[in-house]
Amino acid sequence: MKVYTKSCVQNLPISREQAWEFLSDPKNLKTITPDYMGFEIVSGADRKIFPGQIIQYTVTPLLGIKMPWVTEISHVIPGEYFVDEQRYGPYSFWHHKHFLKDIPGGVAMEDIIDYKLPMGAIGQLVHPFLVQKKLDEIFEFRRKKLIELFGNWQ
Repeated sequence: MKVYTKSCVQNLPISREQAWEFLSDPKNLKTITPDYMGFEIVSGADRKIFPGQIIQYTVTPLLGIKMPWVTEISHVIPGEYFVDEQRYGPYSFWHHKHFLKDIPGGVAMEDIIDYKLPMGAIGQLVHPFLVQKKLDEIFEFRRKKLIELFGNWQ
């Protein structure tokens, strides 16, 4: 069983409170997800995140095939971090930690995602040029969108 890890940090010129206000609202996920992903919230995004919250989405990650994705917000310390875990969806395992930390002139947002692909050896074969590439594209889109919304940290 191969578990992959993706991590990234983005600094923004806003307060931790402003970052938390944006990131803790599940409706903002659509804003920071590329349109080609076909991301739509089905249910569960009617309030700010809380432990035990179940959020249902549909996504179109490959070949225009719409897939359900269900996540649970498993841990929350307001203003500091939260964790979303896939309960049903395209991955065999998905555990996504979001951390916020004050830095001079803004906030550092850190994401750490541990994930496992389905289909065993086939999943591992397609990981570098399909899944890893797609995750990199999604996070690059998010980075640019957050700069567009909040400015570039100097």
